[in-house]
Amino acid sequence: MTAKKADPRRRAAYRRGRWSEALCRLSLRLRGYHILARGWRSPLGEIDIVARRGSVLAIVEVKARRDLATAGEALSVRQQRRLERAAAAFVARHPDLGTLPVRFDLMLVVPWRWPHHIADAWRTERY
Repeated sequence: MTAKKADPRRRAAYRRGRWSEALCRLSLRLRGYHILARGWRSPLGEIDIVARRGSVLAIVEVKARRDLATAGEALSVRQQRRLERAAAAFVARHPDLGTLPVRFDLMLVVPWRWPHHIADAWRTERY
């Protein structure tokens, strides 16, 4: 039996996502953020980018789509809750960051434009 080849569309989407995340990291760095983690995974979820600027810990979700409206609508409430649980796990594993306020940001990436950063895109009761 031969190994099943990955769907070319999925591979292209994966590459697009990785490129979008790299572009967002560059954008954040240029604005004074320190990237603490990228693609951080736990059983509770994955965080695209964890960054710090001053006394704020930013949990950043990256969405790449054809236009800003579609990208903005791509983050579901379920994904938000998963990111919140993953953020709690990240902070628990890094106690030195436990005193910092946590902010949830969204970065939207569309073709031929610089990433659009929405700081404090949603709030949670936990932080």
